[in-house]
Amino acid sequence: MTTGELGFYFLLYSLFGWLLENVYSLFTQGVFWKEGFLKGPFKPMYGVAPLLLLLFLQEGVGAQSLLGALLCLIIPTIVEGVSGYVLFMMFGRRWWDYTGLRFQLGGHVCLRFSLYWGLLSALMLKVLHPLVEQAYRSISSVWSVAGPLLLLLLAADLVWTCLTRRREFRGSLILTPSGDE
Repeated sequence: MTTGELGFYFLLYSLFGWLLENVYSLFTQGVFWKEGFLKGPFKPMYGVAPLLLLLFLQEGVGAQSLLGALLCLIIPTIVEGVSGYVLFMMFGRRWWDYTGLRFQLGGHVCLRFSLYWGLLSALMLKVLHPLVEQAYRSISSVWSVAGPLLLLLLAADLVWTCLTRRREFRGSLILTPSGDE
């Protein structure tokens, strides 16, 4: 995979993740909006997990093999767990919380959603990714200019979001003068 492909897949799957979560929110909460870490329409962990799957499965492990199926379950779960932990440690906030669900770990991952991620990952590899590869091939000449600009936009969103969220987090740490702790 080229660097251009990696950037395209990352951005597209991050955008698909944002869309997936908002559609899920629409069906479960009745509102097409679920606040994400970033201000823009990207969920980076949905971009990272497919890239890792593609890189691991490219190395000779077939998606149809038992190891491929396990990777479809394990990689997104690890990405979700690490993302949840890092976000909580950096900003003192959870963007998702599984503490009320059975078979969860630290509120960041749970068996039910890990099974969902495994199924979605397998579908992504088998159904969606071949279409995404075709899309990349059809726009690759334009992507060499548009891709870096879009990645720069995502980077700006990340910097802006981190700065504003850190300020919010620090503000929430200020103790009240009442002495109640």
